[in-house]
Amino acid sequence: MTGKVNKKSGVDTGLLNLGLDTLLEKYPYLTDFFSALGIDPFPGQKTLAMLIESLSPDYLSQFSLDHQALSVQVLAFIEKMEQCRYKIHGGMDHLVIGAGFDKDGCPEAMGITLFPGEVVSVVGPTGSGKSQLLSDIECLAQGDTPSGRNVLPDGKTPDAQSRFSGEFRLVAQLSQNMNFVMDLTVAAFLQMHAESRLIDNIPGKIKQIYQSAVMLAGEPFSLDTAITSLSGGQSRALMIADVAYLSASPVVLIDEIENAGIDRVKAVSLLLNKEKIVLIATHDPLIALSSDRRIVIKNGGIADVVKTLEAEKESAACLAGLDRKLGLLRERVRKGEHLVFDHNFFNTN
Repeated sequence: MTGKVNKKSGVDTGLLNLGLDTLLEKYPYLTDFFSALGIDPFPGQKTLAMLIESLSPDYLSQFSLDHQALSVQVLAFIEKMEQCRYKIHGGMDHLVIGAGFDKDGCPEAMGITLFPGEVVSVVGPTGSGKSQLLSDIECLAQGDTPSGRNVLPDGKTPDAQSRFSGEFRLVAQLSQNMNFVMDLTVAAFLQMHAESRLIDNIPGKIKQIYQSAVMLAGEPFSLDTAITSLSGGQSRALMIADVAYLSASPVVLIDEIENAGIDRVKAVSLLLNKEKIVLIATHDPLIALSSDRRIVIKNGGIADVVKTLEAEKESAACLAGLDRKLGLLRERVRKGEHLVFDHNFFNTN
């Protein structure tokens, strides 16, 4: 956007003097903005300012607007939509999780700073507090949760918009239970989400997400499949691919991906390629050893942060071989086949 910036509204007033054809081609969502006010943006006016000035004061008064207020609103609308398009709000250099308290009120051993492009697993016994840590991050806790932790994007206290606005969420969370309630096909769901994100080349992006989801799920479904009829694994796979390619949130939280019925290693790689901060609460040694670091939770508090050793990564490669063979056995069970194999079956060499 170029032109004079209104000091009061903070938006580019030069857009008011652009031709409507140019504006609607560059910002097609303006058609919906005017439609909501019952305004036809195609009456032949040459500029946006001329369109606004052509509206009678009586007509605008029913929306509690005048010419100046409408001008400010339409420019602010463009500004916000362009923020969504270019994800201005989504950047993050690092995320600081300040130490809080365990379930007994004792100070945590440490906090942790997370960086984009790394996968961090959260490990600990069932009921130890892994989900509480994810919850603290999801809400950008400010000492107002049971753990007393402070979660600071770029080391700074977040504003209310970052914490509570669904539009500018910094964190995307995928829980263990994914249930769709909308009566849409997979294609319609992805189309709607891509349009809301103002994504370019929507058909290409839908194809990319769909193909990645089918790869992760390991069980085929079509773009015409109703999302309410997807299996649990298919739903998780679709949402992981959707987050990887469409979500503007720089932080992704996943709770026990091993229970999703998907190719979890490929899922982690897909998210990692997007240079997001990825945290996974898990009991799975393959996921833990595939992570860059492991946050160890005991009695509700962070007890340690373990960096994955090179030797452990080599062990992860061995585990991956075993996991593939277990996957073959699961597939044979699904097909009703007998499981007869020799003692060398689990040899990973």
